[in-house]
Amino acid sequence: METEANISITQKELPSGNCQVKFFIEDDKKPMYGYLLTDEPKPVGEIIAEIQERMYRRKMKSSTNPISLQNPVKEDHNFYLYSA
Repeated sequence: METEANISITQKELPSGNCQVKFFIEDDKKPMYGYLLTDEPKPVGEIIAEIQERMYRRKMKSSTNPISLQNPVKEDHNFYLYSA
């Protein structure tokens, strides 16, 4: 996936053993931030690749009909994305 934005992250290990990743997407047109919950700490490259992949999937889901009964959109409760 191609991206022009810079992604910076901070990781925090939770008492449950999961890892919370807070990320910032520095983009002049549309800056965003969000959270990703992973099962374990991962290398920075893997986390950034996962963020990019989930953003791509979200973009593809929003381009199709989100109210379709034949292809309902499943919520991703481990990935949250907000406009900054």
